[in-house]
Amino acid sequence: MDKKTLFGIVLIGVIMVAWMMYTGSVREDIPAEQKHSIETDTQQVAKSPIDTTLSEDKSNTVQPLTEQLGTFFEPFAVGQEQHITIHTDNYTAIISNKGGSIVRWTLKNFNKWDEVPAQLINYKESELYIKFTSIEAKKIDSRKLYFDVSGVDNNVINLTGDAQQDVYFTLDLGGDKKLVKKLTFKGNKYDIIQDITVDNLENVLKSGYTLFWGHNLNYQEANSVDESSYSKSIISMNGSIEDFEGADSEIETKEYTGIIDYVAVKTKYFTAAIIPQPWQKFDGTATFAGQQFDVKKSGKLKDFQIGINVPYRGGSQTNSFMVYIGPIDYKIVDAYGIEAIVDLGARYVIRPIGEYFMIPLFNMVHSFIPNYGISIIIFSILMKILLYPLSLKQVRNASYMKLLAPEIAKRKEKFKDDVKQQNMVTMEVYNEYGINPASGCLPLLVQMPILWALWRTLNGAIEMRQEPFILWITDLSRPDVLIGWGYSVLGMTHISGLALLMAVSMFIQQKMTITDPNQKAMVYMMPLMFLFMFSNFPSGLNLYYFVFNLLAIGQQVYVNNFSRSKLSLADLKKNPKKKEGWLAKQMKMAQEMQKSGGKSVPPAMQRYLDAQNKKNNPPTNSNNKSGNNRKKK
Repeated sequence: MDKKTLFGIVLIGVIMVAWMMYTGSVREDIPAEQKHSIETDTQQVAKSPIDTTLSEDKSNTVQPLTEQLGTFFEPFAVGQEQHITIHTDNYTAIISNKGGSIVRWTLKNFNKWDEVPAQLINYKESELYIKFTSIEAKKIDSRKLYFDVSGVDNNVINLTGDAQQDVYFTLDLGGDKKLVKKLTFKGNKYDIIQDITVDNLENVLKSGYTLFWGHNLNYQEANSVDESSYSKSIISMNGSIEDFEGADSEIETKEYTGIIDYVAVKTKYFTAAIIPQPWQKFDGTATFAGQQFDVKKSGKLKDFQIGINVPYRGGSQTNSFMVYIGPIDYKIVDAYGIEAIVDLGARYVIRPIGEYFMIPLFNMVHSFIPNYGISIIIFSILMKILLYPLSLKQVRNASYMKLLAPEIAKRKEKFKDDVKQQNMVTMEVYNEYGINPASGCLPLLVQMPILWALWRTLNGAIEMRQEPFILWITDLSRPDVLIGWGYSVLGMTHISGLALLMAVSMFIQQKMTITDPNQKAMVYMMPLMFLFMFSNFPSGLNLYYFVFNLLAIGQQVYVNNFSRSKLSLADLKKNPKKKEGWLAKQMKMAQEMQKSGGKSVPPAMQRYLDAQNKKNNPPTNSNNKSGNNRKKK
């Protein structure tokens, strides 16, 4: 084993151990007795420094109300809290008259990992509230104020289909001075419309107000580390998207000024987005804050606060905001213009492939086949067919290399102790038979953006979430645990069945294609490394790669044994694939360099060059010469 091979094996080992240590905090298949641990841990986010710092003073209860709120808003600090419940086709929401803010938002069509309906808002917080500063220099949080409620009877609203209803929350300061929040709920949508009207408060408000979403959404998945890796806040300005994730050690803040399309917070599968209305007409400033921190039993969590600053110019002013709170389903969010929330990879290379090709193709397949597992299998077959022209050159090049392997080994035998001569002999064989060993790399490079887009599309697809397939595969969005041992070994707590099948298929595929003895270790190391890495990936993604590998093996077997264009070593020599390849040019350059340096040419290279010269300058025929001479005379 040479030094390069040994170095490669060590490097792979280091990568594998590092990966397993990184995934060591991944928590899967939580026991029943820990059923509510994630929920409890997530609530700790509300107690993080981000809340007290950025939500400003929330706890000065020892101060008199006048000192806290000033003379304008002190009367609204006393009252009875009232909850309004809204039932729609998609969610059940609970709204409080304290601030007219959202207390609960429970989805009807989606569950948490423990099969409890997904509740997206922190239990100890309320969302979609406003803050402002009065001319008395009092910083007011609307969640401390009791609003008058109108537009609803019995505090319960039931909406289905296209039905909708308005609910009004009002602070009446007297003398035509009012602050009104109108919330419009719709029966078959995930969004609400919030209109905020400020009437004649120019002598009450110091400037304008800020509309806040104060925290990240509740985590819903068993694997909180994976879910956290997808969590972020987002701003879109004039179609340009920027992610904001906060710092590790302290709260990070940032301001954005310009035409604001929307601001949002998201986890892996759900999002809350505030979209100023009308679309792309709001010119203002957005404020972001965020922090990442560790929470016991749940790995790293992220928390965000997003706000839109609304200037007030006096008189009666109404600003409208559409607020989407629901799943990150491309078909749904695309209708709202917030499709960039779907994480599909690099925006100018990978994302367009996933957005305009992968998702429509997969949705088309699923429209005919309701089972997502079978849809993935059909999708894999279609992708293999589409990539067939690119992969065929790879497969054929691998078969040519396998044909040449015995010939290369035979010629190398003459130079056992001379690595340079062995390399030169190898180059000689490649050029003699017109084979470029690197020719299979270009199709692979062309395929890489497509394969990466596939990974991004399937890895975060909400369509796979909690969708069963067969046997032990009960959720295509989570790893399928075939063997689990209940404790961490270098970060691994289980082996995925589909990852194991994929690793076996990769081993067979490499066994068929790798012929260089120096790369034999890769045949064993790569499948092992991918087994450990992919055991924590969603089973839907592993199902795709397993089927794709099986198809690649079938293609290789066909080309090697049944293809009409199958070639033997004699065929290659008789009809070389290339007359003069890149290697031949490199050998000529090497010869010229050695001649200029006064060095002798290695025997293998010299034999090749002699053959080339003989081919390019055939011996002259004496009869032809004499005939030509006679014609000249």
